[in-house]
Amino acid sequence: MNYTQLTAAVQSYTENQETTFVATIDTFIRQAEERITRNPQVRIPELRKNATSTLTTGGVYLTRPADFLAVSSIAVIDMTGQYSYVYDKDVNFIREAYPNPATLGLPQFYAQFDGDRVNPASDGHFILGPTPDQDYPVELHYYYDPPSIVDTGTSWFGENAEIALLYGTLLEAYAFMKGDADVMQGYQLRYDEGMAALGVVGLRSGRDNYKDGELTA
Repeated sequence: MNYTQLTAAVQSYTENQETTFVATIDTFIRQAEERITRNPQVRIPELRKNATSTLTTGGVYLTRPADFLAVSSIAVIDMTGQYSYVYDKDVNFIREAYPNPATLGLPQFYAQFDGDRVNPASDGHFILGPTPDQDYPVELHYYYDPPSIVDTGTSWFGENAEIALLYGTLLEAYAFMKGDADVMQGYQLRYDEGMAALGVVGLRSGRDNYKDGELTA
């Protein structure tokens, strides 16, 4: 299901072509996508990506990617190419463990120091401990929001999770319309079915049949 098909389906299911409603469909779609990506059932690889950067000597902070949502892992790579995964701690722990930023070494710990800000624009930062004693490549594996079908015309959810995307959008649209509760309940049931199916995809993506055995339920 592409963007054009999705918007047409929303109008058809709701039997609503009123101007304000149609103009708001993009918002309904984005809200549905957020419903899906924020659901803990959804642990598919398509919501994760990698970014590489460089820790600079004496630099205690690492800037987060602009599309960052949450950490999966952070690894510092030494000069031999060996990956050393740093451990997630609280900012207070790092401040107490390394009260002097001049204490240098291979970073062992990180904490989320601050978040995104609009004014002034900032993508947020991690703080590291100890402070890097040299320039190190660093690899961040993290969760992000994939591009919306509104912007791209097609998306992984449109191609592989059509039920969840359609009925999630209908739930947002029907709430906007203040629609009938019985119809809303029907949409919710279909959405839940779609999310359960998507959860199975996530479960399968984290398994290996050779190692874990065939998934039977």
